[in-house]
Amino acid sequence: MPDLSQLVKAYDVRGVVPDQWDETLAELFGAAFVQVTGASAIVVGHDMRPSSPGLSRAFAQGAAARGADVTEIGLCSTDQLYFASGHLDLPGAMFTASHNPARYNGIKMCRAGAAPVGQDTGLAEIRALVEEWSAAGAPEPVEDRGTISRRDVLTDYADHLRSLVDLTGIRPLKVVVDAGNGMGGHTVPTVLRDLPVELDAMYFELDGTFPNHEANPLDPANIVDLQARVRETGADIGLAFDGDADRCFVVDERGEPVSPSAITALVAARELAKHPGSTVIHNCITSWSVPEVVRESGGTPVRTRVGHSFIKAEMARTGAIFGGEHSAHYYFRDFWNADTGMLAALHVLAALGGQEGTLSELVAQYDRYAASGEINSTVDDQAGRAAAVKAAYSGRAGLELDELDGLTVTAPGDWWFNLRPSNTEPLLRLNVEARDAETVAKVRDEVLAIVRG
Repeated sequence: MPDLSQLVKAYDVRGVVPDQWDETLAELFGAAFVQVTGASAIVVGHDMRPSSPGLSRAFAQGAAARGADVTEIGLCSTDQLYFASGHLDLPGAMFTASHNPARYNGIKMCRAGAAPVGQDTGLAEIRALVEEWSAAGAPEPVEDRGTISRRDVLTDYADHLRSLVDLTGIRPLKVVVDAGNGMGGHTVPTVLRDLPVELDAMYFELDGTFPNHEANPLDPANIVDLQARVRETGADIGLAFDGDADRCFVVDERGEPVSPSAITALVAARELAKHPGSTVIHNCITSWSVPEVVRESGGTPVRTRVGHSFIKAEMARTGAIFGGEHSAHYYFRDFWNADTGMLAALHVLAALGGQEGTLSELVAQYDRYAASGEINSTVDDQAGRAAAVKAAYSGRAGLELDELDGLTVTAPGDWWFNLRPSNTEPLLRLNVEARDAETVAKVRDEVLAIVRG
């Protein structure tokens, strides 16, 4: 029987093909997805990885065998699948391993309206069924099998995004986009069509072996080509998408990375201008600038744990208009509370093109503090090292400690740090922010000395 403990994560399914899973297992996941959701119809899409079409089709066949009608939308970005789930009001499954290397693949599942499926919202039950059927044999197909049909939703997806951001009056912009051979190469040309944008396309060829660089813009090594192209061509802005194109990273006209927190603040201000007094969600690692800008714009900031399931749940609870994370995930109420880097990119293009200044000048008002970025430390005892850090700071006057997500220690008005364990690796992740770089370095070094012993 396959070991699903390494395959089924907190929010999705992800592992090496065919070592950890294959089309036989994908078919069981399709059947279990229908059984757990009770769906009479679902929508399925996939990215450009070599294993994706076969896995996706096997999942569809498993779902149809349980009586569900399956709409296959074929090649798509993850946010395009979320669009299809919301637009068609169907549960959905996206075959992708996001930014992971080529040998990986996975499934991101959602209920109708793009509502997330995680461990507490159906994924544990799906895993249990797959384990049961792997051991005992798959159940007999139901008498009234479902159908499998095809539908192209790319144009509808692009039209919906463009209906949410007014780009009609922007000045001409020169935009470099690095799709990393991922699904941005599929979606960007349609989304940006007919706009006053000169598109300089880098690595738009769909290739799940990632011949140019990993499709993970969070790693600075993977945006070097984009930065160089922006500088060489005098472009106004550079955009980089990850493999499944649900995250978008931005570089300014100098080729310098723009903090996702600054993008969160910029988009929040724009959304609050349209919907005054609304709530904006941000996780506990985004910059202090985010809640500051939200309050200055007349909104209410709400701080949450890291992770899309927490963000989406809090958005649903509060009716928030927008949510942002330090990892460049951006969530919109007008997009079924789901994350779409493409919509965030359109907001940035609209803001930049709606005035005459450069992007670096535009985002300066949203980038107010010095930050360390995320620093990973490999440790043998996550809990013990974290407890040692907590003990070191607990007795100090003037500090505030909270454990919303890991440990956050705050010196009000001066600095803060967050230390949290990785869910999947023996790592502790440290983020530090302060009023100046010297303080960031001091706090960073002090914490790392304890973490690394």
